[in-house]
Amino acid sequence: MDDGRLRETVLRVLGEVAPEVDVSDVDPGEDLREQFDLDSMDILNLAIGLFQATGVEIPEKDYRQIVTVDGCVDYLARTAGSS
Repeated sequence: MDDGRLRETVLRVLGEVAPEVDVSDVDPGEDLREQFDLDSMDILNLAIGLFQATGVEIPEKDYRQIVTVDGCVDYLARTAGSS
């Protein structure tokens, strides 16, 4: 999956996890927890949703790498490439 499709997937999953978030207004480099007041359960649900959408399992120790949209895309691209 290329970066553009990964970004679309991340934004779609984010919209499912946090329906109150306007995904067209997301700053891809800013921490989602600060930008939209997401909590640890939201990040857990984001990780689960990304796994369901991509098949890439994100262990809890890596959650800090997926707190931005850019971080999610980078993590998924890097991890999917090594699978």
